[in-house]
Amino acid sequence: MGRKIRSGEQLYFTKEHEMVRRSVRDFVNKEINPFLDEWEEKGSAPLHDLFKKMGGLGFLGIRYDPKYGGEGLDYWYELAVMEEFGHIQGFGLPIAIGVQTHMATPAIHEFGSEYLKETYLKPAIAGEMVTAIAVTEPGAGSDVGAIATTAEKDGDSYVINGSKTFITNGPQADYLTLLARTSDDPGYHCFSLFVVPTDLPGFKISRKLDKLGIRSSDTAELFFDNMRIPAENLIGREGEGFIYQMKQFQHERFSAMPLSYIAARDMIDITVEYIRKRIVFGKPLIKKQVLRHRLADWLTEIECMRHLTYHVTKMKAAGLDATREISMGKLFGSRLLRKVADGCLQMHGGMGFMNEMLISRYYRDARIIAIGAGADEVMSDVIAKLEGY
Repeated sequence: MGRKIRSGEQLYFTKEHEMVRRSVRDFVNKEINPFLDEWEEKGSAPLHDLFKKMGGLGFLGIRYDPKYGGEGLDYWYELAVMEEFGHIQGFGLPIAIGVQTHMATPAIHEFGSEYLKETYLKPAIAGEMVTAIAVTEPGAGSDVGAIATTAEKDGDSYVINGSKTFITNGPQADYLTLLARTSDDPGYHCFSLFVVPTDLPGFKISRKLDKLGIRSSDTAELFFDNMRIPAENLIGREGEGFIYQMKQFQHERFSAMPLSYIAARDMIDITVEYIRKRIVFGKPLIKKQVLRHRLADWLTEIECMRHLTYHVTKMKAAGLDATREISMGKLFGSRLLRKVADGCLQMHGGMGFMNEMLISRYYRDARIIAIGAGADEVMSDVIAKLEGY
């Protein structure tokens, strides 16, 4: 799908930003989109192969320190890259990539020791290791404080017991960034964050999960049975893991914002192409005023979402706390995606209900954005609390 310059983009992105954007676009069009049908059918994409290529092109560490293989570029480069990944024709791969860049590695980069950065962050940026973020449990989803997995200190090791579920990249991950309970202290200072290699005894992939959507991204339930990891794999300080993870969530939620408006626009573009050709009662379906007005309403909301994202990017570049605005963007974006996916499928009529149509994949995949990385209800509550309600 060709890309148009949208209104106002020239105010934010330089020629250098656009050069990076074009390289990502070329990669998506050559190395990802042509193979998505195959990976969706298989229920998995070859992440080690893909990430190795992406790492070689510098896509996995845009803002990370060059000392560890990152590019050390600004937030606008990062946003340009994320926008182009939003043109992947389905959400499975953008989410898998986002785990590598915005979910499992930020805490290592910000709080990890030199050893952890050299041993785990550097290979992740190079695409030599696949990562996963292991927070969610069968009894702890939105309520992160209910985590029951434990990491007990034993000499120069921690012994991990428990389970994690809905872990994106889990079946292929070389290591996990894992949140576990390290004490019985009240409050949130009983949690710590660890780097957990998956090749150590005591780790098991309990099962690979069969999902409604994002099928090209494999997801697993994980089990830890007296799994012993080196004490040096602790990220930062013991008891600070909850705080680190809350900060990491902001990176994750921000990554969902460009995905929402880029994918929504792509859904509209493929739908307009379809309804221009679809003849109903002797005229192209696009001639129906009710449909044109609906499209115009969605485009207006997409522009609002785009510019909220640009505002957040400016806030981040200025070093400001954007928790409130990111929560708003995550919430608004997820609702926008569901609305546009549902409406575009409706405009396709019966054909939209067929798996052979791309809109049906978007419809299935869009639903996850309201659940993962902070459910809509959690985002609403965060916003209300920050407003003092």
